[in-house]
Amino acid sequence: MDRKKLGSQGLEVSSLGLGCMGMSEFYGEKNDEAQSIATIHRALDLGVNFFDTADMYGPFKNEILVGKALKGRRAEVVIATKFGNERRADGSWVGINGKPEYVRSACDASLKRLGVDYIDLYYQHRIDTTVPIEDTIGAMSELVKLGKVKYIGVSEAAPGTIIKAHNTHPLTALQTEYSLWSREPEQEIFSTIRKLGIGFVAYSPLGRGFLTGKVKSTADLLDTDYRKNSPRFQGDNLQKNLEIITKLEKIASEKGISPSQLALAWVLNQGEDIVAIPGTKRIEFLEENIKAAGIKFSKAELAAINEAIPLGLTAGDRYANMGTVNK
Repeated sequence: MDRKKLGSQGLEVSSLGLGCMGMSEFYGEKNDEAQSIATIHRALDLGVNFFDTADMYGPFKNEILVGKALKGRRAEVVIATKFGNERRADGSWVGINGKPEYVRSACDASLKRLGVDYIDLYYQHRIDTTVPIEDTIGAMSELVKLGKVKYIGVSEAAPGTIIKAHNTHPLTALQTEYSLWSREPEQEIFSTIRKLGIGFVAYSPLGRGFLTGKVKSTADLLDTDYRKNSPRFQGDNLQKNLEIITKLEKIASEKGISPSQLALAWVLNQGEDIVAIPGTKRIEFLEENIKAAGIKFSKAELAAINEAIPLGLTAGDRYANMGTVNK
């Protein structure tokens, strides 16, 4: 697995990481700890060193799972986690919290759950518009000085917020949704972070599983799967978006790869400063995804993909409540 420099502060990670969220929540399936840990161990064997979690996943359970799986392998891995989407232990929602005192307490709680002395990459998960970004990032900077955090980042932030945050303390990474059906970062985000030397971490690079081609109807989803209520998976939006899958499957077939591999490889081919963190709890899907890291496209192939699936083609918002992103 190739390594990429993420940001300008010295962090290096595998070009494909592993998003661990779905191992604990959101996709409706019964959680299988043994299966998830086996998948994390297989990822390590295949050269993945970048593991992404957050305190809200579970809530709290995912950090515990990741910490358990990586115990004894600390020197080999880069652990990324997040704070800011505050939830109670019963899963109920509190709100977005960027208060400095919360930053400090959330970090201490994550360290304990992960069973580590420091967090490699600590993100503000969502921007709290009631707190000046300088105050939140200032508290994160204190964590760096204390040795509790090595590098910091933000998730789903708008260009102006990114600039203010970076001016307070250098950001190593911006994490935002990016895939063939979520190309919005190409409009302003990429130019902003590249001027500042900030790396980009693409979450949901498989479009929440849609770009695998395995979801043709909401009937394919469990009743407890949050995608049942996602705008892009609903009614006319879904029918229009299935046209993307038809195009993706055709191009992938011509290349001799799977739709998943094409989607992941396309993301990685958008820049040396971009890494992707596809999520899976199954070894078979992990192994399929890993192969995408070695796939290259010619300029002609990239042009054909971009023409077939351009920015703006996808129907429906990314979230039912878009008010929580791009602040």
